Amino acid sequence: MAAAAAYAFITGKTVAGLYDHAAGQHRRIAAEARGEHLQGFDGDRSAKFGGTLPEIYDAKDKAYVSLIVDGMRASGYDRVSDGHYSVQVSERQVQIYDHSAGAWFAFDVQVR
Repeated sequence: MAAAAAYAFITGKTVAGLYDHAAGQHRRIAAEARGEHLQGFDGDRSAKFGGTLPEIYDAKDKAYVSLIVDGMRASGYDRVSDGHYSVQVSERQVQIYDHSAGAWFAFDVQVR
């Protein structure tokens, strides 16, 4: 969710799916940002998400994830996993650093 949301906000493009390199599979997820508002759907979890920066609501987990955008980067805090994360966005890829896990995760982005 954080990868799709960050990409949509930073690039202004609609996310139509993600390829998760760590899991080796495509993720059915969509996200669209208009100004500071986001709406999205995670098809793998059957969960809606959205909101207004800096807070994105995950309807499945009934929790907020903070997201602060700064140029081509973003950062935030996931209240479900109780961890901070950092995001780097390029033209068709998102990389997330999970501070709790001490690891990077890469996603290729499909746009609509």
